[in-house]
Amino acid sequence: MKKLNIEIVVGVFALVGILCLAWLSVKLGKQEILGTNYYSVYAEFESISGLRNNAEIEVAGVLIGRVGNIALNSSGLAKVEMRIRNDFEIPDDSIISVKTRGLIGDRILSVSLGGSPKIAKQGDVLMETESVLDLESLISDFIFGKV
Repeated sequence: MKKLNIEIVVGVFALVGILCLAWLSVKLGKQEILGTNYYSVYAEFESISGLRNNAEIEVAGVLIGRVGNIALNSSGLAKVEMRIRNDFEIPDDSIISVKTRGLIGDRILSVSLGGSPKIAKQGDVLMETESVLDLESLISDFIFGKV
């Protein structure tokens, strides 16, 4: 009887440990298991060099969402899915910019909120975008006298 109790306690302990590892893996991987707490809107850019899936989306330095899928549309523009938290609303005239965190940091999307009373809904495409500043081409233009 005593051996059975020890085996049950060890089994429960192992199960709790496995569940904790699974939860930690999901949280560190920034994935969602149960439902979605975001809505998707899209933006199209001429260049998003360095922007990756799961990059942060910020308004005034506050995290409001993450980048979803990135694809090339039929007109040759990069179409970026922006997964925005449900508790945050973006006016449809907001400006979406590709920015760099720090001098050589990660690329993020920065949102400058517009003043329109109309709010972007699931699946809308935001038209006001600013592509990434390509420092290499600026230096090249300067060196070869194209400035």
